[in-house]
Amino acid sequence: MITQSLLAALPILAILIMMLSLRWTAARAGSIGLALSLLVAISVFGYGRTVLPELGVLGAAGGGLLEAAFIAFTILWIVFPALCIHELQQSSGALQRLRDAIGSLSADPRITAMLIAWFFALFMEGAAGFGTAAALAAPFLVSMGFGRIEAVTIVLIGHSIGVSFGAVGTPLIPLAAASPFTAFELSASVARYHAVLGIFMACTTMWLICRALPEQLGRGIWWWALAAGLLFLIPYYLIAATLGPELPTLGGAILGVTGFIALLLMTRQRPVRGDIRPRNHLWSAAAPYLILVLLVLITRLVEPLQTALTGLILQWRFSNFGGQVAWLYHPGTLLFLSFFLSAWCQRGLMKDTRVADEVLNAMRRALKRLAPVSLALLVMLGLSRIMVHAGMIETLAISAAASTGGAWPVVAPFVGVLGSFITGSATASNILFTEFQQSSAERLGLSAYTLLGAQGFGAAVGNIVAPHNIIAASATVGLAGKEGAVLRRTIPIMLIYTGLGGLLALSLGL
Repeated sequence: MITQSLLAALPILAILIMMLSLRWTAARAGSIGLALSLLVAISVFGYGRTVLPELGVLGAAGGGLLEAAFIAFTILWIVFPALCIHELQQSSGALQRLRDAIGSLSADPRITAMLIAWFFALFMEGAAGFGTAAALAAPFLVSMGFGRIEAVTIVLIGHSIGVSFGAVGTPLIPLAAASPFTAFELSASVARYHAVLGIFMACTTMWLICRALPEQLGRGIWWWALAAGLLFLIPYYLIAATLGPELPTLGGAILGVTGFIALLLMTRQRPVRGDIRPRNHLWSAAAPYLILVLLVLITRLVEPLQTALTGLILQWRFSNFGGQVAWLYHPGTLLFLSFFLSAWCQRGLMKDTRVADEVLNAMRRALKRLAPVSLALLVMLGLSRIMVHAGMIETLAISAAASTGGAWPVVAPFVGVLGSFITGSATASNILFTEFQQSSAERLGLSAYTLLGAQGFGAAVGNIVAPHNIIAASATVGLAGKEGAVLRRTIPIMLIYTGLGGLLALSLGL
């Protein structure tokens, strides 16, 4: 069993070594990892022979890759319109107007960056999820002068707390479906981990911002980091504990940024210069984000519309493989609508260019930047699906539980991280490991409520190291090929925060 577990971990270890130490690109490291996963799956786990024998080796491998291609397309369906929006915002001058408007709230660019990397990213995570937050916020930071690696790292860290309740609470659905607890009960269990520990992520976000912008502007910057953390975390937990899983991230971001801006105005944290640009056309400059939020809220909270949109599903099935997506409900489709509608709203910002030409030019530029990302996504997802269907991920989790015994609560959040690292999704991680966490609790005589909370917590944290997420976020700032540099920065933070979550889980279970 130990040898089998070590071999199951081989593809993951190989990718980490190649990306972190050898500084290989995600596409190159992922290709080797995919080959290793196929080799181990077939030779050790009997993939295509004792596992799915009716398909044979070629059929089982092809099914996994087909599933990976489908998931990659659903991710690119988000990244592409996000890139289109960014290109349009740049060419129309809307991004500059928004940057000036946000900058007018404070003389300190670090506070401005915190507004974007913390509140804006959390808001978009709560509203849309599925990579939308990083895809929209990272280019914003780059336009402010942040390096591309720093921008992606900061946004990945900044939005991570919100992932547990991203996309209006989507990750909690499988957690509740596979357990004896309701989504309402589990939302409080998951939220208490972030409520106790989340201030670490707020301060870490500010620390990363300060490293990227070392200018000695403003005093008492750490008080602002604490204020940003508490202003989000307090309503976040209260909403999770009293209203359920749909609105903690979204509501926490709205209430938090309102309080944060009020503090800025009360303490006169404003630029001392008097040359702030006029704010005309500010609403049209913000149109892509405002329209997106409106579309998300309408489609998620208006039940008849939600039912109609989620009922229109594109799905396929091949033996144990398959996929489905409600295209009209998908965040990518809403991003496309936001892109087209905002282009019309911004026609006043386009001096001598037709709206149609601006739209086509933005799409061409976005498509050119998208091409290098596709291969990296495909090979990483291919590895993911092979490992899942061959039983390699389940083997790793069972081995970890068997070797830790009563100390399992310390490890439980790392299982959630592993699921997100492999799949790139907190929702998928919860689908993979909720039943496993439940059975581990029963077998070891531990609190299932506490362990499932740790699972939901770890699944969110895993998003900051998931290669698929890093690839997608990096694509929006033109960072293809340097994903390992981002991973080197996010892994230590993930280890610390997840470790703290494990210790909290252990104390809660005593």
